Amino acid sequence: MTTGLHPGGQPQDPRPTGNQALPRQERVGHGAPHADNRTRSAVITARAAASFDPVGRSVATARSFVRDTLQGWGFADIVDDAVVLTSELVTNAVVHAGTSADVLCLRSDEGVRIEVADRYPEREIPLQATAVNMGSPDREGGRGLQLCAALAGRWGVDYSPTHKQVWFHLDIPDRPVGTRTAGPSLPAHLLPLADGRVRVAVIQIDRVGAISSWNEDAEDLFGYAAEQVIGKPLTDLAAWPHTPGTSTGIVEALQLSRWEGSYGLRGASGRVTPVYASHLRVRDTGGEPSTVCLLVRDHERAVLQTPLRASATDTTTSSEGQATDPFEVFIGSPAPDDLDGLLQRTVERARDMLDGDSAFLLLATDDETELEVRASTGLPSARQRFARVPVEAGPGRYGSARMPAVHEDLTVVPGAVPLLAGTGMRSVVTVPLKVEGRLTGSLGVAAEGPSRYSNEEALRLQFAADRIALAVESARLGELERLRRGSLSFLVEASDLLAGTLDRDQTLALMAQMTVPTLATWCAVYTIADQASDPYLSYVLHEDEERIDGLKALLSKIAPPDPVPTPGARVWAAPGEAAHQAALRTSMRSLGLGERASVTSGIGTTLATAAAVGGETVVLPLVARNRVIGMLTLGKPSDEHFRQEILELAEDLSRRAALALDNARLYSERTAISQSLQRSLLPPDLPHIDGVEVEVIYRAAGEGNEVGGDFYDLFPIRDGVYGFAIGDVCGTGPEAAAVTGLARHALRLLAREGFGGPAVLERLNSAILDEGARSRFLTLLYGELWPQEDGSAMLKVVCAGHPLPLRLRQDGTVEAAAEPQPLLGVMEDLELYEQTITLDPGDVLLCVTDGVTERREGTRMLGDDGLTDVLTTCTGLTAGAVAARIMRAVERFASDAPSDDMAILAMRVPGLQRD
Repeated sequence: MTTGLHPGGQPQDPRPTGNQALPRQERVGHGAPHADNRTRSAVITARAAASFDPVGRSVATARSFVRDTLQGWGFADIVDDAVVLTSELVTNAVVHAGTSADVLCLRSDEGVRIEVADRYPEREIPLQATAVNMGSPDREGGRGLQLCAALAGRWGVDYSPTHKQVWFHLDIPDRPVGTRTAGPSLPAHLLPLADGRVRVAVIQIDRVGAISSWNEDAEDLFGYAAEQVIGKPLTDLAAWPHTPGTSTGIVEALQLSRWEGSYGLRGASGRVTPVYASHLRVRDTGGEPSTVCLLVRDHERAVLQTPLRASATDTTTSSEGQATDPFEVFIGSPAPDDLDGLLQRTVERARDMLDGDSAFLLLATDDETELEVRASTGLPSARQRFARVPVEAGPGRYGSARMPAVHEDLTVVPGAVPLLAGTGMRSVVTVPLKVEGRLTGSLGVAAEGPSRYSNEEALRLQFAADRIALAVESARLGELERLRRGSLSFLVEASDLLAGTLDRDQTLALMAQMTVPTLATWCAVYTIADQASDPYLSYVLHEDEERIDGLKALLSKIAPPDPVPTPGARVWAAPGEAAHQAALRTSMRSLGLGERASVTSGIGTTLATAAAVGGETVVLPLVARNRVIGMLTLGKPSDEHFRQEILELAEDLSRRAALALDNARLYSERTAISQSLQRSLLPPDLPHIDGVEVEVIYRAAGEGNEVGGDFYDLFPIRDGVYGFAIGDVCGTGPEAAAVTGLARHALRLLAREGFGGPAVLERLNSAILDEGARSRFLTLLYGELWPQEDGSAMLKVVCAGHPLPLRLRQDGTVEAAAEPQPLLGVMEDLELYEQTITLDPGDVLLCVTDGVTERREGTRMLGDDGLTDVLTTCTGLTAGAVAARIMRAVERFASDAPSDDMAILAMRVPGLQRD
């Protein structure tokens, strides 16, 4: 990888200039079909560039480069989006296109632009007159451009004769100084609906709640002239539908420093007009307080409705010393970017506001069918957090979380609020949180005494819920967006790691390590060998290493979960129940209430294991190629539950992990079959030959290959006669190995039938040619060895196109021991002859394949001369030492791994042993 970082200045334009042909440009991103929206006119304030080689690890390196660059520029808000997009585009270049990738990051006053170029311009993206259909997000290809369309502000593709460049632009979130609130520009059909003339009623209410001012728009909206209503209490006109006993509610609302919400006002005709109101408490120069009320028709609420505003002070007392609602102080104070903090402060202030003993807040799921516990105070929060309850718990108004509810005594209606079962709470008031009519949550306050709450407390709590609902929903959506972007980065990293190995055990370890502790406290992976096999516990991991053994022992004693192929997570209660039963039995034995335990040191371990798995446990199926190959089990400690977002992320991970695990299984099976077949082509153990030392060294090129195109053999022909061979089939790998097997077995069969060396090779030549299109030419050195009584050895050899054997004499001289003859597998009619060699005591005969002599380092080659030079240094060495020295010399000649098969056969005559 090469990089360059240039703070400031204008980057060089990589497009052709001068007489070069202009690149073809095809707009795929946002904007006009033929416009180039690449913001080249923007002022570039920093530039960083890097090039990445076409290897898999370059994807992770590119992600780190972009992340470090943008964080260094202070653009943390867009780092996740940029990393995800860059990862997909670099993967397209270095993995799918197989070329190097150039990444260029440009910083400007408008945002950040990132360009990814590869050298495969033939892979075009066709110009579309209409919107481009990116297809399903689950398919393997095209996700890079789909993510660009989803995440980038602008993007596009440029082509040149030699390059293809995909670029995207990410805008920096605006934070204009002095702006309290702002919204995006919208087309006219999306704007809020209002009458031709929006009427805003302005009503002023004095200290005692009487109307002191009534404008013309109020007269038009409600039909009362000013003189008809001035001096009358506003409560005479107010109507609060669906909420009994609201006369005190409007009075309380008028006493608050600021209030917004909906209610109804009864007009002169007797009909109730739904309005949206904004109240502001003010005082005149004399210190007299009053409330200014702005009202519009409820369907025109967008005119007045405002987001949460910051409070200037944090006090619970007004200027006159009069106590105000403590929740009013809260709703203006928190920053709604920390959802958990916001929810926790909400329940604490709600409890204080109603003088309760506990409070809780639940958020609705997207389909509004369930509520998830997110914050509580005064309750066992560890047990309740992320637990779920249905929105519609029973018939009637009080069985639905969509309406306010007051329960005076829960002992009379047990189970009415499942969340409070076993907590000692007796009276409770709950109200819904709604945003634009949609249920987003539920807020409740409970007390240990009965009859503590009435409809008036429900109204006060509903006021608070209406004020906080929008802030809570905004913070929740922000959290979901951060989780979504974090999930994309997590899945990209996980896919990269899983794709980087084909080892089954390593894949299992990666699956567990990616889930613990990111998604769960502990993890167990079950695997299924085939459809007739039972699930097997293959891997267990806990974030606390001291808990792993206890957890593994517990899971080994219970039946594994059923291998159900249905997608999604399902709850598995067996581990928690077994852990609690084991802990109970251990505790009883320690107290002498049950069977006496021989060893009591395991009490702490058992109790710790029970706490470790006592929470929610879920099982996700591992499905690959329409078959369940295992289960991924995730667990939480005591009384904890999984968030739905975490389960969805775990489901995405399980799909990727299942495919990686199945690929590892297939690779292992194929490798085992290949290695078994290859080992069958190797000769058995070399025979012992009296009076002759023999040593063989064999190296097959290619990962996982045990046999290639080179081969050797040494075998007895008859008493006192041995055959030997060393050969080289054209090519490497399985195809060459097939000819290797044919040659080795044919040599043995023909030699034992009594044929001499030339006849053996001529018949082998015919057999190779009979293979037709599968035939390959073969170089072969074949000979017969006769050890002699005087300590020498006689050899008859035929060298058919093979590197000549070298003879090392005791005086250090080296000479060729045969003459070259035609190779096999090319001509039909061969006339071969054999040559006789006599090895005197101390002589060595060295036979090699061309992988030894053709060992290269750049333009240098070892060659016959280099091999001869090494052999001259081997005088007096045994056959094994000679072969080892030759191999070391070959390996040291070049730094790269050998690209060709190599075989070395060394035979030495030590001479007769004398007493």
